Amino acid sequence: MDSSYAQFDRYDEEFNTLTEQVQGFINVSDVESQGKDLKMGSNLLSQCDDLLKQMSMEARGVNDSTVKRELLNKVRVCKARLANLRDDYNNAKQEAEREALIDSSQSGLDSDHRARLLSTNERIGAQNDTLDHARRVMAETEDVALEITTELGRNREKIESAHGRVFEVSGMTNQARRLIMNMSRREVQQKLAIYVVAMLLLGAVLFIIYYSHRK
Repeated sequence: MDSSYAQFDRYDEEFNTLTEQVQGFINVSDVESQGKDLKMGSNLLSQCDDLLKQMSMEARGVNDSTVKRELLNKVRVCKARLANLRDDYNNAKQEAEREALIDSSQSGLDSDHRARLLSTNERIGAQNDTLDHARRVMAETEDVALEITTELGRNREKIESAHGRVFEVSGMTNQARRLIMNMSRREVQQKLAIYVVAMLLLGAVLFIIYYSHRK
């Protein structure tokens, strides 16, 4: 098995493990531990981003074009999964912050203070949405770049194959040219041999006629 392909599988396995852990942190219902779990989930999401970059590099390093396309498609699927998981994480984080604000208001905060906190939370949520959108655009741009790189690689392979066929045809043409030259040379030699034999026969006939008349 190709070493890059084996390394890709290890990264993929680790990516699946991390995403399952993040999903577990998102689904935590204990309010007291939810904030800590969400923070750990954020760190794991960053690790998932790093793993995807490594998977992309390993996929591009595979020589077999068919395997490379398969691995790049798997990277795109993983990116889509991570984008959905990040959306779930942000929703859970906003909900946790909203519940924390409600609990704080019940502990004695006045309505103005609570309204400011809620407004701040909404702005932060909007900023997170903007960042997520920018991150998705970057991921899509990277996918396009990967597709272009893959297509260029396929085109290069086609060009190299065409060059190989050109050299092969050129070699066959040279062989045919040498064969024709050899046939022409043999034809000339055969004609010369025929002329020589004809001259010898003619000389012999003339010699016989000459001595016949002398007698």
